Amino acid sequence: MDHILIVDDDPDICVLVSRFLEKNGFRASTAEDGNGLQAVLKRGVVDLIVLDLMLPDEDGLVLCRNLRATSNIPVIILSARGEDLDRIIGLEMGADDYLSKPFHPRELLARVRSVLRRTRQPVVAETVSATEKDLVYHFAGWRLDVPTRQLYSPQGEKVFLSGSEFAMLRTFLDFPNQILSREQLLEHVHNREHETYERTIDMQVSRLRRRLCEDSKTPTLIKTVRSAGYVLSVRVVKEGG
Repeated sequence: MDHILIVDDDPDICVLVSRFLEKNGFRASTAEDGNGLQAVLKRGVVDLIVLDLMLPDEDGLVLCRNLRATSNIPVIILSARGEDLDRIIGLEMGADDYLSKPFHPRELLARVRSVLRRTRQPVVAETVSATEKDLVYHFAGWRLDVPTRQLYSPQGEKVFLSGSEFAMLRTFLDFPNQILSREQLLEHVHNREHETYERTIDMQVSRLRRRLCEDSKTPTLIKTVRSAGYVLSVRVVKEGG
């Protein structure tokens, strides 16, 4: 049973959402602030976090950024402001999806299922395929272990990726030295399940570049092709699979 953590300082929302998720086959926990979030994480495994931006002790965007620096738990951001800038910044900080308040519980349920499916799909595909269960990509000193979804730097350090970051990097590695349009990246990374903007792709590419320690002004791995899209300009070696 998947464990969903709802972080919101509105007790009515916490009760409503947690009960609705439990009625639909999930285990749900709640927290009202960042300290509560950390306390729940210390108690056990959390499969997805629903995180409000407006919290009493710490900004939700900061919490999202800190989570992404140490974990690959999927995050859905909630915000009463509903502005495009918040959506873009949230995705840039590492969120996997964004939902404006007020929202219908069924829409949140759909987003939860979608994000869990999307972030797990590559893992499931690799674990069920006997020919790809040990698939590893090597590129420019970096290593991506597909079954565990772990990225390792040339220095051997583990780099945490969100579900969308993993899906995007995997897409680039599957099509090295080929120009991929924003439309193609949207199809591969988001599957058009919900409203997603091409600007979102730009933000996620920028975030992925930071994970790869790229200089955004002069990237050497993921290059921008004006009016066309992006290209992973590096030799990729597949091991296993």
